[in-house]
Amino acid sequence: MSEPIRAAAFDLFDDPNYAVVATLMPDGSPQATVVWIERDGDRAVLFNTERGRSKPANLERDPRVAVTVIDHDNPYRYVQVRGRATLTEEGARAHIDALARKYTGKDYSKHREDRARVIVRVEPESIDYHG
Repeated sequence: MSEPIRAAAFDLFDDPNYAVVATLMPDGSPQATVVWIERDGDRAVLFNTERGRSKPANLERDPRVAVTVIDHDNPYRYVQVRGRATLTEEGARAHIDALARKYTGKDYSKHREDRARVIVRVEPESIDYHG
């Protein structure tokens, strides 16, 4: 059963704060990457990535993931979401454009026709909020 995201943490996802996503490599070692982030209501966290990168391969093999969003004005205020990820390519190009507009004010400029984009949806199993 998923845990809801607390309303006190909504702005961490809604403002252009960066997140760190941690996945597991095939040998079990952690792999962490900075990503753009958003929430889907209070029940899921979304980010976007590209096929051919470590994140989607790692998550398709082992869907366990941790996502930490850090307040750009106060790095001691953050939320960590741990859960399981599902991936979809449907709507992923439009999604990366929307995230790019949130973070940069314009559409994503690095589309590659030879690689599909994916939306990663993380259903929270535990949430650790520090406000």
